[in-house]
Amino acid sequence: MKQLFGAVGRRTLLFFGRVYDATQLSVDSMYWLIIAPLRGKGLRWKSSIEQMVLVGVNSIPIISILSLFVGMILALQGAYVLRPFGATLYVADLVGVTMTRELAPLVTAIILAGRSGSAFAAEIGTMKVSEEVDALVTIGLNPTKFLVIPKLLAIIIMQPCLTLISDVVSMLGGMVIGMGLLQIDWLRYIRQTRDALILQDILTGLIKSVVFAMIIALVGCYEGFQVEGGAEGVGIHTTSSVVKSIFLIIVADLIVTTFFFYFL
Repeated sequence: MKQLFGAVGRRTLLFFGRVYDATQLSVDSMYWLIIAPLRGKGLRWKSSIEQMVLVGVNSIPIISILSLFVGMILALQGAYVLRPFGATLYVADLVGVTMTRELAPLVTAIILAGRSGSAFAAEIGTMKVSEEVDALVTIGLNPTKFLVIPKLLAIIIMQPCLTLISDVVSMLGGMVIGMGLLQIDWLRYIRQTRDALILQDILTGLIKSVVFAMIIALVGCYEGFQVEGGAEGVGIHTTSSVVKSIFLIIVADLIVTTFFFYFL
């Protein structure tokens, strides 16, 4: 019994210690991202632009291909349900609204969590193991400003852009199915999609994408700073960053969706 309580106590202290560290990183990041620039401490825009290329531009092909397939799958599943009612035209409504409000930001976030979030953790973790992070502190550079903020700024800017690309490409995928299998005229499909969508649908997806972007960047960087024990530690925390990011993305998606459902 004594060993049981000891194990529970150690795990509880470890959990709250990690929560404290993650909270501190988040607060520091918000300071260097929002407050510090207002006080004349500029952002590292050159590094941020380099990260935008890595996070955003290089992710366009994979996000476009997967979004196209998701749009086609959603159209096929919608047609399966709507065909008995003679309402296959409303596949356009289903694909447009579902992708803009839910699936496009979610698919984009999951891809970036695996692609960029893991890269953040691996990069910072490698620097931590090789004592480069300690070297930054020694020469008077703040690790959060120097390492985290360019990544955070890049993904906050690029994730909504990638989500918009996912919106458009997924609707094209739905239109391909509508034209090829459901005999829906392409102009009619576009008009139906336009009539179904409202500005709130698009804004909902974009707001979600910003929330997801912050989760991916902060979790990836946090796991990188926690690395210990050489290359093995880098691998463990890189994997952990992906798992935790996806879990928190799903939780945040539920919270934001519930908020919009009741208040907007």
